[in-house]
Amino acid sequence: MIMTATTLPADELTDLQSQAASGDAKSQIALAIRLRDGKGITKNDAEAMQWAHKAADAGNAEAQDFVGFAYLRGAVVKRNPEIAIAYFKEAADESAQAAFNLGQCYFGAQGTAQDCPKALEWWKKAAKMGNGRAAANAAMAYRSGEGVEPDAALARQLAERAAELNDPSGLVLLGEMHFQAGKLDAAKANWTKASKLSPTTATGHPAQPSGNASAQEAADLLKLIDYRKRKSEPGNFAFVQMPHIQQGYNNCGSTACAIFARFHGSKIGGWDFKKLCPSPLGTGTDWGHLLDASKKIGQKWKLVTYTPDDEGFVKATDMLRSELDAGRPVIVDFKYIGPQFPNGSAGHTLNVCGYIAKKNLYILCNPAVATPGLQLITADDLKNFWRSDHYGALSKGVLSRPAFVIDNR
Repeated sequence: MIMTATTLPADELTDLQSQAASGDAKSQIALAIRLRDGKGITKNDAEAMQWAHKAADAGNAEAQDFVGFAYLRGAVVKRNPEIAIAYFKEAADESAQAAFNLGQCYFGAQGTAQDCPKALEWWKKAAKMGNGRAAANAAMAYRSGEGVEPDAALARQLAERAAELNDPSGLVLLGEMHFQAGKLDAAKANWTKASKLSPTTATGHPAQPSGNASAQEAADLLKLIDYRKRKSEPGNFAFVQMPHIQQGYNNCGSTACAIFARFHGSKIGGWDFKKLCPSPLGTGTDWGHLLDASKKIGQKWKLVTYTPDDEGFVKATDMLRSELDAGRPVIVDFKYIGPQFPNGSAGHTLNVCGYIAKKNLYILCNPAVATPGLQLITADDLKNFWRSDHYGALSKGVLSRPAFVIDNR
């Protein structure tokens, strides 16, 4: 076994390798993490997995979570949620991260039948063990009533726990609770704190690392405070407040549609909207099925598409602004291209809920980020990402700018 050290002192690396080779499980998982992250040693995912497997077989909870997550993501090994959840179950009583991941599996029907109450119990256990993201996820579920009955008091308690643990999504959510209560100084304090936890840019970027998303959202929310208190000015500015739901595993389409449906008077959640479609929970959803589901809840939506060129973007954004000026949000589909995505690309469905003409910015309501889900995006980025050729059979493989709007005919 040949490994090349980069910044890790040679003696420290040698000691770690020696202890791992002798069967010490803590050293094995420590070495696995360094190999996975390329920290002080040449990155080697396959070798990292070998050492993690050894530690997991010895009963090390951190290693069991490591291996389970690899199977859940399909990283290095073939994706297998059933194997993943088995590892998480073994580790969840000792590992806060495994408890969080076990909750994710129950919430998103990964390797098991969906059980949202059980997911929330594991998230609450993980929160007690110090996992801030688990506290934040549970808080958002109780706040929106996604998979469980709404419980504002418990949502607040869990949001405070997440913020106490310095979780950026928890700080975003707690800040929003303060904002809605009119406590602007407290909201600003939480969002400012969150915005400093990861690198941010002038506005959000759809393809930025997911770990930066909550910090960026907090930075965007600080810029949006005054706009959210203003009345819309057709042609210049519009903002539509939407009842945000944080999506579960691979459920952006149904959740974005549920947010849209709730705005128009329904009480449906993301998972219940998904259950109106034929595809299984935890899998992508054809836009044709989403359109059919809107009829099942008594709402009349229509699909509109625009060409992916400059002329099409002008027509698409004219439509966007017209709808937003009328106080109506719009559902859109994004396409991401890059080697980090399976098969070179990925898609994401979300809402556009505002624009600021003077700054050439648009406001998104994104189910993938923390409540309230608001993000700023430049017109150039919107032009680049608002396009899709795989939103469903309706696309017929043709690249376009698709959107759902309310059909007022």
